[in-house]
Amino acid sequence: MQRKAYVPGVAALLAAVLAGCTGSSGGDGPTDDANPGDVGTASPAAQPGKYRTLPEACGVVGQSTLDALLPGIQQIADEDQRAKAYEGQATLTYDTDRKVGCRWKVEATDSTEYLAIDFERVVSYDNAVSDDSQAEQLFAQTEAKADLPVAATSSATSDVTESGTTGPTASPTASPSGSASPSGSASATPSDLQPRVLDDLGDEAFLDDVLSNSGSTAQQRKVTVAFRTSNVIVTIEYEEQPTTIGVTPDSKEMQDNARKLASQLAGSLSG
Repeated sequence: MQRKAYVPGVAALLAAVLAGCTGSSGGDGPTDDANPGDVGTASPAAQPGKYRTLPEACGVVGQSTLDALLPGIQQIADEDQRAKAYEGQATLTYDTDRKVGCRWKVEATDSTEYLAIDFERVVSYDNAVSDDSQAEQLFAQTEAKADLPVAATSSATSDVTESGTTGPTASPTASPSGSASPSGSASATPSDLQPRVLDDLGDEAFLDDVLSNSGSTAQQRKVTVAFRTSNVIVTIEYEEQPTTIGVTPDSKEMQDNARKLASQLAGSLSG
């Protein structure tokens, strides 16, 4: 039987066709490296917070500061008991890199005094939310729970009506105790002692001041100062309950002491 002739040109044509089919499989669309910004590319993670650690809570408040806030501590006659009072009691925590705190309580002859400080380092586990943003959200919730009253204004403001006339606008006020006087009129407490937002502490801050009866006619005052610096939230609770009926703890003195302590605690933070 006669063999069929082998045509080199046909083989070359077949090879070209096969090569063309192989190369055209992705020829109509971009390659994986053509558009690296296409959907599917991982977005960059949100920035971490400034602070990675927290201070030792019971050691961050100096003795002179405790003497000012808790004057009864110097009345403790027993040296060992006085030294223990200065040390405070650490708050139970399972992660000192995330949350720490300390408590002091002094029972003096004329009053019982309390001080508590808490540090919380906020960490976001959402790549789209930064630590700072997460801390900002948590601080907003804390401030909302404080239910601060509407800030009092020093003078009435005027609103312009559509006809062009003006009239005074009422300005609500609240006492540091958060309640109105028995007559229903606003308290005469100065506006700078009202519960309020603070603009000179950390990234954001507020002060609350509550005066209440605690099971008797003795009045107990509690001043709270909370502030946020980057991804750390600091809370101070400062209380005094006199033992003498009719004695009211001084609002200005307690607020000043709490704010000074807050400034010191802000300076104790380190990245």
